[in-house]
Amino acid sequence: MTRVAQADRLFWGGPLALLLTVASCASDPNEGYVHGWSYDGDDRTVEVVTFENRTFSHGLEARLTEAIVKEIERTTPWTVQSGGAETTLTGAIVRVDNRALGTNRDSGLIQEYAVEIAINFEWTDNSQDRVLVARNGFSGSGAFVPANRVQERLHVGEQGAVEALARSIVAEMRSDW
Repeated sequence: MTRVAQADRLFWGGPLALLLTVASCASDPNEGYVHGWSYDGDDRTVEVVTFENRTFSHGLEARLTEAIVKEIERTTPWTVQSGGAETTLTGAIVRVDNRALGTNRDSGLIQEYAVEIAINFEWTDNSQDRVLVARNGFSGSGAFVPANRVQERLHVGEQGAVEALARSIVAEMRSDW
């Protein structure tokens, strides 16, 4: 390839592609891609009540609640507070399942597991006493490898599922107030 062809390819593949990408973005999140917050500009307050745990996997409720609070603080302009907030997020862990993802061809022993956590949650506007978002059977999963060389513990898979759920819940909260 000649130098002219390489320079031409770099120009059309680099700056022009970036220009076209930026030009296709919208300032309104309902109209296309957005650079910046996809939340409204108002300061909002959210109370995250510790989730109930209806399973035998103790401690997941505290880890999930903490992960949701951190995700809200990290990715939204909202403030998390206890008591007197504009909105309240409540929920319950209803199911925790482990399932095999892969086995060793030689021995037949399970190499990788997935932990799936299912929850029900509700996000309520306290001023109007209306439900903003409600989901039942909402789930997230995380994988771990208990095999000999890696020896990851169940906690690794649970934490992956908790973090996936926290990200998904906050994404669901992007709906209008």
